Amino acid sequence: MTARSSCKRRQICRLYPSWTVCRFDVFTERGEGMNKKQKKVFTRIIVAAVLMVVLSLLPIDGWLKFVLFMIPYLVIGHDILLKAWKGILNRQVFDENFLMAVATIGAILLGDYKEGVAVMLFYQIGELFQSYAVGKSRRNISELMDIRPDYANIEKEDGTLEQVDPDEVEIGSVIVVQPGEKVPIDGVIEEGRTSLNTSALTGESLPREAGVGDEVISGCINMSGVLKIRTTKEFGESTVSKILDMVENASSKKSRSENFISKFAKYYTPAVCYGALALAILPPLVRLLFLGMTPEWGDWVMRALTFLVISCPCALVISIPLSFFAGIGGASNAGVLVKGSNYLETLSETKYVVFDKTGTMTQGVFEVSGVHHSSMDTEKLLEYAALAECHSSHPISKSLQRAYGKLIDRSRVTDIEEISGNGVTAKVDGKNVAAGNAKLMERLGVDYIDCHSVGTIVHVAVDGKYAGHILICDMIKPHAKEAIQALRKSGIKKTIMLTGDSKRIADQVAADLGIDEVYSELLPGDKVSKVEELLAAKTEKEKLAFVGDGINDAPVLSRADIGIAMGALGSDAAIEAADIVLMDDDPLKISKAIHISRKCIHIVYENIYFAIGIKVLFLLLGAIGIANMWMAIFADVGVMILAVLNAIRALFVKNL
Repeated sequence: MTARSSCKRRQICRLYPSWTVCRFDVFTERGEGMNKKQKKVFTRIIVAAVLMVVLSLLPIDGWLKFVLFMIPYLVIGHDILLKAWKGILNRQVFDENFLMAVATIGAILLGDYKEGVAVMLFYQIGELFQSYAVGKSRRNISELMDIRPDYANIEKEDGTLEQVDPDEVEIGSVIVVQPGEKVPIDGVIEEGRTSLNTSALTGESLPREAGVGDEVISGCINMSGVLKIRTTKEFGESTVSKILDMVENASSKKSRSENFISKFAKYYTPAVCYGALALAILPPLVRLLFLGMTPEWGDWVMRALTFLVISCPCALVISIPLSFFAGIGGASNAGVLVKGSNYLETLSETKYVVFDKTGTMTQGVFEVSGVHHSSMDTEKLLEYAALAECHSSHPISKSLQRAYGKLIDRSRVTDIEEISGNGVTAKVDGKNVAAGNAKLMERLGVDYIDCHSVGTIVHVAVDGKYAGHILICDMIKPHAKEAIQALRKSGIKKTIMLTGDSKRIADQVAADLGIDEVYSELLPGDKVSKVEELLAAKTEKEKLAFVGDGINDAPVLSRADIGIAMGALGSDAAIEAADIVLMDDDPLKISKAIHISRKCIHIVYENIYFAIGIKVLFLLLGAIGIANMWMAIFADVGVMILAVLNAIRALFVKNL
C-alpha cells in the first residue's frame, strides 16, 4: 500500500471511527474489487468451507472428530475469538464478537461441531459481504478525498517547475497547472485556456471552458492547456479544503435514527446475553426442583446459544449508518454536499422553503435584456451608451460594455462628466451623448418614455434628442422557475422569497417564478426576524429550509431548521453557516436533495422495522425450541445481508 492510499484509509476511518467496516481496509487506490485483507478472508472462507464439507463426509468420531473440526473452526474464527478476548480484557464485553465466540464455543462443547463451524463461517461471509458492499457505497466519498491536491507547481526564474506543498503557497503567487493535474488552490487564470473537469465538485458531467480572467476553484482537473493561475486564497481557505472539512465533520452529526440505534445496541446486547444465561439455567432448574423432571441441560443450553446467535444486532448497527452514508454519497454524486446525516433527516421533513433573491434565484449579474423605443439601430444605441460609460466601473456600465461586445476605443470619447445619482454625459465621435436615469433626462430637458418592464433603465439621448432606453436586469437562473414547480410536486406547502431589493422588482421576480409569498426591502436583521415569524407559525414536525448565497444570508442560514447555500459562487460565510451546499448553484438541486433525503429515511425505517421484527420473531422461536442454529444463522447473517443490500439502494439517485 502506498503512503498516499494509506493516508486516505486513515482519513476515512478517522471520519467514521464507529463503523465496523474500517477494520477491513475497504479503500484501495480506486475502490475497485477486493483489497488484500478481503482476499485473505475470502480464502479463509473457501478453505474452512471445503474442510467442513470433507470432514462431514468422513466416518470419524470422538476426540479425533473434535480435533479435526477445530482446524476449520480456527481457520475461519481465530480473529473473532481474538477480538472477543481483547474486548473482555478492555471491559467492553458485549459486542457481536463476544456473542459469536460464546455461541460457537458452546455449540462445540455440546458436540455440535458442524453447527459451531457453520455459524462462524456464515458470520464471516456476512462480514466480508458487508465490507465489500460498504466499500462500493462509499466510493463517492473516497473519490471526494481524491480532490485533495498533493502539490502545487511554482515556476522558477529559469523556467523550470518546482513542486511545493500547497500550504506553502501565499496569496498572489502564480502557480502552473499542467494538463491532467488538479487545481490546488483557488485563483484567477492569468495565462492559458482549458477545459476543466468539475464533476467531483459539482456533479456536472460536461467540462467547463475557462480562459484568462476566469476564476477557478481548487479540486477541478485541468484537462487540456497549461494554465498560469494567480492565487486568491490560501490553501486552508480554498474550496477543496472547505469541502473536505465539511465531509470530515459530517460523521459527528448523527441523525435521531443513528442515535436511537447506538442507544438501542448499548442496552440490547447485555440484555440478550443475560436473557440467554437465564434461558440456559432457569428452565432446567425449574424442571429439576419443582416439576420433578429431568433438567435436559444440553437442550436448554443449545437453545440459549441459538438465542445468542439470533440476537446479534449486526443488521441494525451496520445498515442504519450505511443507509445514511449511502444517501450522503448519492447526494454528493449529484452535486449536493450534506454535512451530516442529521441534516439529511431534517431535510426529509421540510415543508417550507424560503429563498434569497440575488445570487440564489437570480444570477446576481446585471445583463442587458432589451432595447426599447430606439430611434436608431439597436447596436448603434448600445455603442453610444457603452462608449459614454467606458470610464465607469459600475456594474451597470460593465453590463453595457459586455452587451456592446467590441473593443472600446477610448480615443473616440471626450468631455466625460459623471453626475452622481443621475448618469453620465460625454462626447462620442463629436456628438453629445447622455446615458442615465429619468433624473438625468429631466435635468437635460429631454422628453423620455417610461419603460413598462421591471429592471434598471438607462435612458440615452444623442445631441439633445431622445434615442431610446436600455433595460438591464438581474437575470433569473435558467432552472429557477422549474425548481419552484419541482418543490411543489415534492409536497412543499409554501415557497417564500426574502430580499433587500425594491418591492417592484421583487414582486416581478416572484410572479415570474411562481413563488407564493415575497417580502422585499429587508435588511439582514429583518430577514432573521421574518424567518423567526415563519418558524413560529409552523408545526413542530414541519421543517423550514432557507436557501441563500451571500454574507448577509449567514445569520438566516444558521437560524433556519435547515440552511442551504450556493457553493460555486456563494460566499464563504454562507457556505460555513449552511447545513447543505449546492456545488453548482442550481436551485433545481433542492428538490432532488429532498427526494434523496426522503428515499434515505424510507430505507432507514424499512431496515429498522425489518431487522427488529425478524429478530423478535426468531428470538421467540429460539426460546421455545423451534428455531435451530441454521435458522439462527439466517436471522443474523441473512438479515444483515438483506439490510445492507437495501441500504445500498440509497446510492441510486439519478432518477429521483
